[in-house]
Amino acid sequence: MAITPGQIDKWIQAASEHQNLEFKEAKDHLGTEKICEYCVAIANEGGGVLLLGISDKRPRQLVGTSAIENPVKMSQKLFNNLGFRVNVEAVNHCDGRVVVFQIPARPKGSAYHLRGRYLMRSGEELISMSEDRLRVIFDEGKPDWLEEHSLTGLAAQQIIDFLDTQAFFDLLSLPYPTDRQSVIDRLIQEHLIDYNNGYAIRRLGALLFAKQLDDFQDIARKAPRVIIYTGTSKMETRLDRFINRGYAVGFRELIQFIMSQLPQSEVIQNALRKEVTLVPEDAVRELVANSLIHQDFQVTGTSVVTEIYADRVEISNPGDPIVPVERFIDGYQSRNERLAGIMRRMRICEEKGSGIDKVIKLMENNQFPAPDFRTTYNRTNAVIFAPKPFEEMIREDRIRACYQHACLKWVENTQMTNQSLRDRFRLPENKSAIISQVIAQTLEVGLIKADEKIGGSRKFARYLPSWA
Repeated sequence: MAITPGQIDKWIQAASEHQNLEFKEAKDHLGTEKICEYCVAIANEGGGVLLLGISDKRPRQLVGTSAIENPVKMSQKLFNNLGFRVNVEAVNHCDGRVVVFQIPARPKGSAYHLRGRYLMRSGEELISMSEDRLRVIFDEGKPDWLEEHSLTGLAAQQIIDFLDTQAFFDLLSLPYPTDRQSVIDRLIQEHLIDYNNGYAIRRLGALLFAKQLDDFQDIARKAPRVIIYTGTSKMETRLDRFINRGYAVGFRELIQFIMSQLPQSEVIQNALRKEVTLVPEDAVRELVANSLIHQDFQVTGTSVVTEIYADRVEISNPGDPIVPVERFIDGYQSRNERLAGIMRRMRICEEKGSGIDKVIKLMENNQFPAPDFRTTYNRTNAVIFAPKPFEEMIREDRIRACYQHACLKWVENTQMTNQSLRDRFRLPENKSAIISQVIAQTLEVGLIKADEKIGGSRKFARYLPSWA
């Protein structure tokens, strides 16, 4: 079916580019190699549309393009280069000519590459997929590890013995059934257990609702671990403990234990002395929940770990992130969607994509240093720091805070300014020059950019994340 100018208008009106939509101004030319790269990246992300002749900056405008004189010939060239068919069509809009590439999704369980590069998009960049992301794709169609059985051949009473069914109904705010079979039927309905010549507990059911994770040999090592150190290094461990209950039924216990082990300090607030913990409980809760949900269960012999130091808390999970760490604030893609869905229903974690936003906002409002999100070999780490005055922050602390503030403003549909960043650091107006230096340093490392639509002095300049 031919693409109409009306369809072009609908695409232009989209709130932003996403994994199925990409705009390029390309008034005169866009090289075949670059087009091939975008086709591969978009196909790997589920297919979509690439449009030439439309600016990729907001407010988006149709500028027209003279590129791709022969769409049929270009379609054939792409097939020869890529091995899959891309429909190319030129549309004559009243505001100018637009060239549309309709790109199919990759086959399930496989990924496209261009001369050995398995491409995906990250903001304005095209990057190679991580080994972890490729493994997830290649495993598509295979049995989901979480959905496979952990224990089989069980009687109905053994289900009640192994799983905390009372907590299951409490967390869903449902009345507990008056008979055992109704309990069993509800667990089957939720696809947590199955029946086939005896009952079987899926790993997902065990991970979430086990009374004791040790009862399930194949998931016992997935129990959350908490390590407390005496100082700011790993030199001396004071306590090392596993929380041996299922993630859902044991989550409150896990958070309470972590908070009980945090160093406390005494502050004066409204002329009264008050005990405060090293970091806010809500931040710990969100990051621990994220780590449980987004861990890679294929990484064996390790689990989610919370490490408590005198000056920070580090929360890490097995596996590289699917979303690049610099896009944690605005991006979302869950590795374990069923696990995430159940934990959201039980109000253990936030709605899709809002948990990290909440943590950043919380740390800003309480004037904490910006959290640090890192990747190490086969692990993803989130670090939250104890309060620190602006004067004691090093250059990297300030740049990280500036970038996260710009991201948060973007998510809130506004933009960072010198004043908003001063407010974030609780600095007076006479510190504007210092804040300008922080902004300049963040611009220099390429994490933010100035809004080109706002001219004039730095005082009124507005800034965006580099990918916006």
